[in-house]
Amino acid sequence: MREQPPSVAELEIALGALGTLGLKKLFNSSGMDYRSLGMKEILPTLSDEEALKLLSENGNLVKRPLVISGESAINGFKEELWAEFFG
Repeated sequence: MREQPPSVAELEIALGALGTLGLKKLFNSSGMDYRSLGMKEILPTLSDEEALKLLSENGNLVKRPLVISGESAINGFKEELWAEFFG
């Protein structure tokens, strides 16, 4: 993820799959890069396109794990959601 972040196209699929949880759920809000860049204040000012470009350029900002399969995606780790996704 850090060395080869997801592309903007992959992130667009993830964003669409995450629905109303959307953009903020794609960001690793507990990460050092998120805090050091002041993303809490910056993220609300970014368009979806700007935010996805930023994620595609800095894999440390992407909430992990992230799995994209077809038009579906899941990220973060909640055991019950992963069991449902892969079940």
